[in-house]
Amino acid sequence: METGFNKRLFIVWIILSGITVLYLVIDHSAEKHGVRTASEVASVSAIVLALIKVRIIMREFMEVREAPRLLCLLTDGLIVVMAIVLLGAYLIGRALA
Repeated sequence: METGFNKRLFIVWIILSGITVLYLVIDHSAEKHGVRTASEVASVSAIVLALIKVRIIMREFMEVREAPRLLCLLTDGLIVVMAIVLLGAYLIGRALA
């Protein structure tokens, strides 16, 4: 087991932290006069950023990056299905409201 400094994981951690900060900026921009408003751009951005983070975490921390090609394709397919379901449910719900 490696206990030393891992440059790759540190860079991945910085990227994940940057995505979190980006989400916070987007979330803060959805306020008007101190009152939170439902923004379609902010909501879709939050879903997309979450899915990007899920893929990075799967690849780097769950070590799917070194897994057989089929598992890599299946995890990417899972993320695509999650994107379709989440974005579809949000956008259809928004259209019906």
